[in-house]
Amino acid sequence: MINKREIMEIIDSYNVKEISIGSIGSHSALDISSGALKQGFRSVVVCQKGREKTYVKYFRRKMVFGEATGCIDKVILVEKFRDMLNEEIQGMLRSLNTVFIPSRSFMVYVGYDGIENTFRIPLFGNRYLLRAEERYVKRNQYYLLDKADIRRPLEFKSYRDIDRVVLVKVSEAERKYERAFFFASSPEEFEEISSMLIKEGKIDEEALEKATIEEFIIGAQFNFNFFYSPLSEELELMGIDTRRQTNLEGFIRLPAEWQLKLSNKVEVKFIESGHIACTLRESLLERVFEYGERLVETVRKEYPPGIIGPFALQGVVVPGPPREDIVVFDVSFRVPGSPGTPYTPYSFYKWGRNISVGERIAMEIRYGIKEKMLEELVT
Repeated sequence: MINKREIMEIIDSYNVKEISIGSIGSHSALDISSGALKQGFRSVVVCQKGREKTYVKYFRRKMVFGEATGCIDKVILVEKFRDMLNEEIQGMLRSLNTVFIPSRSFMVYVGYDGIENTFRIPLFGNRYLLRAEERYVKRNQYYLLDKADIRRPLEFKSYRDIDRVVLVKVSEAERKYERAFFFASSPEEFEEISSMLIKEGKIDEEALEKATIEEFIIGAQFNFNFFYSPLSEELELMGIDTRRQTNLEGFIRLPAEWQLKLSNKVEVKFIESGHIACTLRESLLERVFEYGERLVETVRKEYPPGIIGPFALQGVVVPGPPREDIVVFDVSFRVPGSPGTPYTPYSFYKWGRNISVGERIAMEIRYGIKEKMLEELVT
C-alpha cells in the first residue's frame, strides 16, 4: 500500500510553480481541466485510444482568430486506461508535476487495488476512502451513513424479507460499473425477475448475491454536491442537480396507458446520461448542511485524514409526516458526475461568483501551494 511518506517525497521533488492538474479522459475531465486553467494551472488528461477525440480535437487549447480556446493542455494516450499504472506513464505524469483528481471513471477503469498500491502520483483527496463507495466492503458508505446518523432507505439483508416495493441494485453482467436496477414487491417477484435477467444474460448469479436490496423511496431526487476544505475547515455546498437517465426519461413522459402497454415490450433502464442543475427550498438547506457536516466528522474518524475536497450525497426529499425530510441513498467520495454546479446559485452566495467543482479544486491547490500546505490536500 502506498504510504504518505512516498507521496510527500514526490511532492517535495515537484516544481510547485509548474504544477499540472491531471484527470482521466472521461467523467469530469473537462470540468477539472477548465477549472485548472482558470486558476493558472496546466491541465493533463490521460486518454484511452479510440476515446480521445473530445480532448484531442474539440477542447484542446489553441488559438482561434487570435483568441485562446479550449482547456486541455496535454494529452497522454494509452491503449487501455489501466495502463496508467505503467511506470512509463506515471513517470510522464510526475515529470509534469501532476496532482491527479480522482473520478468515478478513474476508480472503475484503474481499480482500487491499483490506486491504493501502484499509482504513485499525488492524488487530490483521500485515496483510501474511494473504495468505501462500493457496497461490498465492510466499512462502506452505508456504514458511514449509519455512523453519521443520516437517514437512508431501509435495507433488506435477504430477499425473503421483502414486504414492500424495493429497488434492487445489481451490477450488469457485461458492464460491471453499471447497475441493472429492477423493482420487486415480494420474494416471489424478486425470484421471477432475477431469474429472467440471469437467463437473458443481463446479470449473473455472483452479482445477484452481492446485490443491494433497499426500500424504494418516493420523492423528489436531488444530488447535493459539497466541497470540504481542510485548509479553511469549512464545508461548502457547490451546487445541486438531478439525474437524466436513459431510457427511463422517455418512458415516464408517456401517458400512463402507454406505459402499461409497453411495460412488457420495452425494458426500462436507469443508465445515467446527464444532469440538470436545480435548487432546493431554503428551509431545507440547513438539513442538507447538517448531513454534510455529520459525514465529514464521521469520515475523519473512520478514514483518516478524512474527506478532502469534493463529495456528494444523493438523496430524496420526502413529504413527511411530520415535515419534509431528506433520505440519502448514495454517497460519492470524489468529483461528482455533474458539471452543472456553477449554474446553481450556491457558490455565488459563498464567493460572489459562480465556481465549478473543477475550479474550486484548483483554488484549494493554489491556496495549498501559497500556504506551503499542499501535503494536507494529497494522499
